[in-house]
Amino acid sequence: MTDLYDVAAIGNAIVDVIAPASDAFLSAEGLDKGAMMLIDEARGEALYGKMAAGVETSGGSAGNTIAGIASFGGKAAYLGKVAKDQLGEVFTHDMRSQGAWFDVPALTGGPATARCLINVTPDGERTMCTYLGASIALTPDDIPGEIIERAKIVYLEGYLFDPSEARRAFAKAAGLARAAGRMIALTLSDAFVVERHREALKDFIDGQVDVLFANESEITALYQTTDFDAAMSAVAKQVKIAAVTRSAQGSVIAAGGEQILVPAEKIEKVVDTTGAGDQYAAGFLHGLAQGRPLHVCGALGSLAASEVITHYGPRPQTSLKDLAAAKGL
Repeated sequence: MTDLYDVAAIGNAIVDVIAPASDAFLSAEGLDKGAMMLIDEARGEALYGKMAAGVETSGGSAGNTIAGIASFGGKAAYLGKVAKDQLGEVFTHDMRSQGAWFDVPALTGGPATARCLINVTPDGERTMCTYLGASIALTPDDIPGEIIERAKIVYLEGYLFDPSEARRAFAKAAGLARAAGRMIALTLSDAFVVERHREALKDFIDGQVDVLFANESEITALYQTTDFDAAMSAVAKQVKIAAVTRSAQGSVIAAGGEQILVPAEKIEKVVDTTGAGDQYAAGFLHGLAQGRPLHVCGALGSLAASEVITHYGPRPQTSLKDLAAAKGL
């Protein structure tokens, strides 16, 4: 079967609202700095009314990764659910304008398009409050077999473990990918997700996942340890490839009984860490789909992450293909 896509990703289709905030604001609103929490529509409206002026941009973890892959020049497809409303139209336009396939039917007569309210403190740390809205209406019927079966890598977003229907869609995609002999990649998404679904995630990883993405807090939460090395040893026994980011310390790739240390790209100033992990995954997956060595995949991931943290917003503003070429990657 001919490959049509380098990566097909499934995730929550979300529009991000990103604004600067102080630590005092987070405390006053009862927000746990650096974490992600789910909120209802009423809480979202109230919090939005108190936030500073910010920017709106299409987001969602897997959607950001697909945007990054497209910026590298890769062929990508995205599966997620928006409502038939203004924000849904914005999200759809953004995905298609970047060259990604996105043709999941919009939801009518239900919740509004999902949004994530992101408060960014002066140190660049982001605190996220997410109203899932229409994104949880993604069902197995929204997963076309021809897209999954013709992608080299199928990338799944851990956030989909929360809504039951979306998890069924998640499982269908994994089954189709496995039957077609495609590689399956998963991002843990957030320690919040890991704490809620640890055993289910570990079972899924053990039976389905080839490539796992996580940050340090997520991987240690998964294995309930504060020892990073112990967590890396554990994950190496479960998956073929594990790529774990450690912020300024770069990343660690575990594969084939070895560990590869990848340094972080040096930048002048961190503005907003939103999307850093998503873009790391974009670079890594793009390299993997092109058959590049793992250390190069990691370097591409670091490059993409370094670009996105220099500005507000979770998606690249500079061509990642051009940046990679300038670096000889």
